[in-house]
Amino acid sequence: MKTIERRTFLKGALKGAAALSAAGSGLLLRGCTTGKEYDILISGGTVYDGTGAPPLRADVGVAGGSVAFVGATSTARARTVIRADGLAVAPGFIDIHEHTAVELMVNPRAESAIRQGVTTLVSGNCGESPFPLTEAMAEEVRKSLREDHGLDLSWNDARGFFERIEKSGASINYCSYVGQGTVRAAGLGYGNRPATAAEMARMKALVRESMEGGALGLSSGLEYSPGSFASTEELIDLCRVAMASGGVYATHMRDEEEGILEAVDEAIRIARETPVRLQVSHIKIGYEKNWPKFDDLVARIDRANAGGVELRCDRYPYIAWATSLNMFFPLWAREGPSQDFIARLKDTSLQPRLRAAVAEKEKELGSWDKVLISNVATDKNRRVEGQNVLEASRAAGLTPYEFMRTLLMAEDGRVGMITFAMSEDHLKRLLAHPLVGVGSDGQAVAPYGPLSKGKPHPRFYGTFARVLGKYVREEKVTTLEEMIRKMTSMPAAHLGFLKRGLVRAGWAADLVVFDPARVIDRASWTDPARYPEGIAAVLVNGQVVVERGEHTGRPAGRVLRRNARGEVA
Repeated sequence: MKTIERRTFLKGALKGAAALSAAGSGLLLRGCTTGKEYDILISGGTVYDGTGAPPLRADVGVAGGSVAFVGATSTARARTVIRADGLAVAPGFIDIHEHTAVELMVNPRAESAIRQGVTTLVSGNCGESPFPLTEAMAEEVRKSLREDHGLDLSWNDARGFFERIEKSGASINYCSYVGQGTVRAAGLGYGNRPATAAEMARMKALVRESMEGGALGLSSGLEYSPGSFASTEELIDLCRVAMASGGVYATHMRDEEEGILEAVDEAIRIARETPVRLQVSHIKIGYEKNWPKFDDLVARIDRANAGGVELRCDRYPYIAWATSLNMFFPLWAREGPSQDFIARLKDTSLQPRLRAAVAEKEKELGSWDKVLISNVATDKNRRVEGQNVLEASRAAGLTPYEFMRTLLMAEDGRVGMITFAMSEDHLKRLLAHPLVGVGSDGQAVAPYGPLSKGKPHPRFYGTFARVLGKYVREEKVTTLEEMIRKMTSMPAAHLGFLKRGLVRAGWAADLVVFDPARVIDRASWTDPARYPEGIAAVLVNGQVVVERGEHTGRPAGRVLRRNARGEVA
């Protein structure tokens, strides 16, 4: 087996201080010449195996893309040795809730995710997926891809989309739900009405085809049009189709504010009647007046779990959410495609109703300075990115309502926002809960190139490092081994991943090496495109993708598909 020489680094290592990694650890990569052969040996680290068990000091041997050995060795040979003294070695983190799609075609390095130690992205959430597409939907996506990224559309179903990701190559593992909102748009359009029997059959067929193409299951975004127009019974029927292939139901519930309790009851009913494994997305309660419902919310989840519902939740470690600015406008105004929403904003006869609805949102919010504009579509309004609605409206000489209306019309509805309206205490209690994992609710972006536009929520860059640094090390909401379990084996088992999520011989070598004493997020609200500190090395399928804190560029990722046995592999 050929030894890889790293002459430049070894020369620096002889000088002592230069042997420190870019992450500030004692990470070394060097040739090794004696004993049993591995592709990579991670030597002397503290292994957190993902089960939640106490860590142990051990070496980890990697061969052929899998973990080959976990234990003590002094004679092993390896082409690459990662010296992990004083560092933690864990399974690669699984981002259980995020929204990457064509971004991997634009930049396959997945910089913002992989540099957090994330090795698998679970996408297609909140009812929106890049498949299935009717011809009309495909034409709209084709136009957007060409204008925004210079890409051509080459798919209309799950199978074609996953093949396109594989053709592009990626540095990270990727899997996706089929979105119920996308299915509804393809099956009956964007209107607020019940499905006919023929339309219901069409939607079931689209879900079935997506599952056969490798989708994880069905996701819903029941605050968003057109998915929000589905009845509970319609959702149950679609979930039964997904469940027949071993799929999971992930839901952005119908209400995360005043109607939160009724919304979680609906999600639990769907899971119980189907029955399907349930993933409650980004669990939270918005607006202070609704915070007293928190204990009742958690109690409902605990009772459902104790009663046999296979249930997990996820949460990002921030007290602000991010979505489209149009969410401050009522659902009836957002019915249909984006041009219909813009037409209603322009309709003078509708302004009294729209103003009244937005005024009710303002009462819940308290002040428009709690809403940041995160991104716009065009350069002409780029100046407002990072400003809050109150200051931006004053600068424009408009009321907050008129500012938002004018901006949405100018940007064809494509305006992102960040809203501060959640409880820090609730966040800590949720991160400590044994059923709650971690999801960024972000996308794989980068601080350079076409994916650098806007000022996204810092969760895109900081989620996992923030959980480990702020909430485990500093706030001590739970132990490190328990949090690693909730980032690795717990989501892997819930989704049905085959031999992923543990540091165990024979399992995929998705691994992260990090410094528990230093790991921390650096992304902020005003400067979000900053990589975290303390992530020393990341392996994906046995290949080093982050080395001494730097990206190697290796396209080591795989598309993970649900197969006929219900496994994700």
